[in-house]
Amino acid sequence: MTKITFSRWQRFVLFIIGCTSIIQPMGAQQVIPALPASTQKIKIVWPAQVISEHKDLLPELELFQRYCNQLGIPPLKAGSTTQQALVLKLDQQMAPEAYAFKSLPNGSVELRGQRDGVFRGLMTCIQLMADAHFRGDKYLQFPIVTDQPAFKWRGMHLDVSRHFFPLPFVKKYIDILALHKMNSFHWHLTDDQGWRIEIKKYPLLTAVGSKRHETMVDKHFEPYIGDGTPVEGYYTQDEIKEVVQYAQARHIQVVPEIEMPGHAMAALAAYPNYSCFRSPLDVMTKWGVSEDVFCTKDSTLQFVKDILDEVCTLFPSQYIHIGGDEVPKTRWKQCASCQQRIRDLHLKDEHELQSYFISQIDQYLHKKGRQAIGWDEILEGGLAPHAAIMSWRGEEGGIAAARQKHPVVMSPGSHCYFDHYQGNRQSEPLAIGGFTPLEKVYSYFPIPEVLKPEEATYILGAQGNLWTEYIGSPDHAEYMMLPRVCALAEVLWCGKQKPGYTEFKSRIRKHFQFLDRIPAHYSKAMYSIQSLVQRNAGTLSVSLSAPFPDGEIHYSLNGNEPNLQASTYQQGDLIAISSSKKLKARYFENNRPAGPLLEEEFEIHGGLHAQIETNIPPAEQYSLGGIQKLVDARVGHLPMVGSEWLGWSGKDPEITLRWDTSMNFRVFEISLLKQEESWIYLPAAIEIASSLDGKQFTSIRTLNQKEIQDNSKPDIPLRIVLTGEPFQFLRIRLKQNSVIPDGRPGAGSPPWLFISEILLN
Repeated sequence: MTKITFSRWQRFVLFIIGCTSIIQPMGAQQVIPALPASTQKIKIVWPAQVISEHKDLLPELELFQRYCNQLGIPPLKAGSTTQQALVLKLDQQMAPEAYAFKSLPNGSVELRGQRDGVFRGLMTCIQLMADAHFRGDKYLQFPIVTDQPAFKWRGMHLDVSRHFFPLPFVKKYIDILALHKMNSFHWHLTDDQGWRIEIKKYPLLTAVGSKRHETMVDKHFEPYIGDGTPVEGYYTQDEIKEVVQYAQARHIQVVPEIEMPGHAMAALAAYPNYSCFRSPLDVMTKWGVSEDVFCTKDSTLQFVKDILDEVCTLFPSQYIHIGGDEVPKTRWKQCASCQQRIRDLHLKDEHELQSYFISQIDQYLHKKGRQAIGWDEILEGGLAPHAAIMSWRGEEGGIAAARQKHPVVMSPGSHCYFDHYQGNRQSEPLAIGGFTPLEKVYSYFPIPEVLKPEEATYILGAQGNLWTEYIGSPDHAEYMMLPRVCALAEVLWCGKQKPGYTEFKSRIRKHFQFLDRIPAHYSKAMYSIQSLVQRNAGTLSVSLSAPFPDGEIHYSLNGNEPNLQASTYQQGDLIAISSSKKLKARYFENNRPAGPLLEEEFEIHGGLHAQIETNIPPAEQYSLGGIQKLVDARVGHLPMVGSEWLGWSGKDPEITLRWDTSMNFRVFEISLLKQEESWIYLPAAIEIASSLDGKQFTSIRTLNQKEIQDNSKPDIPLRIVLTGEPFQFLRIRLKQNSVIPDGRPGAGSPPWLFISEILLN
């Protein structure tokens, strides 16, 4: 081997400070994603140096030095000796992104791999150094391992359309991905609420489309309330190039998203000629879906292709995301041009018309040497021949695409939507809804079991999505991203070899110190107390569990904030709830509050004595606690957190309560949720029937859709007065509408039904 000699300024020397413990099985060292198991180690004594044998690795070394300085790790010094050194070696025979640590005879450590792999290995070094530095050790221990990712696509998405984020934050976002070995940044640049990329051929896209005059307040869809604060901002082409280069230096691909044919209001406000009716339009100020979409006429297709010409010049990525989700067909059904297109092409319906639109763009990108990727709705009407799928409405779309031999990135809302709540509603900032805690993210695996081995090869990986309707600042975005992106990074790097959540939770706890050095804002929802309601012979009790065994829980039932003087919860205790009360509890470490406040309100009612069953179980992602949750004395509230509610989609559940003896109740209440922007609708009908034997039921009351709408109020259970006749069985049938109507978010898809508590008094 010929050794390349560098001038003194090209040598990069590293203060190396490390741990003194023996290398343990996978994940024992404080690195995320976890390292493979290792039984060997090698120490490098401080001060040592890092030396590259290949000049091609100098950019990686420079960036490595920059990260060290940023994290407060002791600065680099010049040096030339190869003793006690970290030696970088370029090895083109290794798999992409793989790297290996190897012991050298002179007491040094070799880090080898392709450029991508060496960079990933240096990110491991940074975490090893940081951990050792925080503990003040004199040595850095390298595990002698070969490490490589389980999945090719390890990504994170950022929506800058709903709220614009400045360039320094976008770079910081990319840094966080790089430090955790993620390799894809999906940049959602256009939507109904803002156009954020400069297109020189169409300057009105930014002059008009990048500005909206206000934003809806919180979740005030009906009645709409605006905040009166203008929102604007876009990235120039020079800034786009800067971000792309910044990401490339960190071995991250930037995948741009230009939404089409729906979610196009910002573009159509600037150029209404490309809509179906050419009417003046405004950039949307509320969330959801607009019926105004791109027309399918030739001039619109050319408009979109012109935009993609400039996009492809700016972004070298193989994939260009073209959206394709939530496209109402209302305008196309009314548009003479679109209807003529259907007749000319002998298409069956507007779904096939959407497939035609997507196929035209797919073919255009293919000719340019690129590949279209879109949300799973582009499967409807037929999948374009070269397109890849990003599956967000569960995994069904990804499964269908993989079986058709198309590349797939999994991103199901159940596990990968980081705009959901991650902790207690009372302690978390406003979110769009749902409940995706850290443990749920960590439990994910992107390859569905139903796929055959040859089909599974089409699953590229997965990504987390950060939609920003309710995220208006960098701090809030970081909080929603972290530490969930750490969990996803480990899922995608380690695959089935991940160590397990208990071990991961121990590492992430210490990893917070690393995040503090970035510095980054992150959620501590993992310190939340978990509660379990138990019903036995008509009595109600609550058990609590602490996130870690070395702390303690203090609680109160009198409405006061728990402190060190409040009752101490002992593991295994049952807290009796004999009357309606408010439980407050908090986790403490070292005599200090370490977690968010748990606040639960219990409402004692006659339904708690009943046995409950359903003919259709709730959907897996909204089934926490099972059907028993509907009679656990805890009423769900707004803003909605998925942990408080059970959800059904496209199903009409029948719920039956049974008592040991006949009962006589005069009031029935049921907690229902209405958030149509999130596809959650009130039922179309509710029938309540009673029985003494469980066989012959007598209808007590049937409410139609109008009655349900008129009598439902936000955060207040729907109340129905009963006849007062005795019964032992009570049956509740809930009927949903078959699909969401045109012009609404999720149009054409089955709506969701969410229920919290069924109360009887």
